[in-house]
Amino acid sequence: MPTIFRQDGFAVMIYTDDHLPAHVHVWKAEGEAVINLDDASIREINDMGRRDARQAVRVVEENQDSFLQRWGEIHG
Repeated sequence: MPTIFRQDGFAVMIYTDDHLPAHVHVWKAEGEAVINLDDASIREINDMGRRDARQAVRVVEENQDSFLQRWGEIHG
């Protein structure tokens, strides 16, 4: 699971054996948010507070094009 981006304590990862739709796993401390890349919507939250989840969505929105490009590079 390559980490493709880090910012303000967030680590954005794309799992190499993952599935469609294109999405990223955003981690901060022990919390995780799974965010779809087509519309930056939250698919799943695990042990992440609402404030961090909202910030995770902003990170994805600000970098959506580059994250989609990396998804394509990793998953073909």
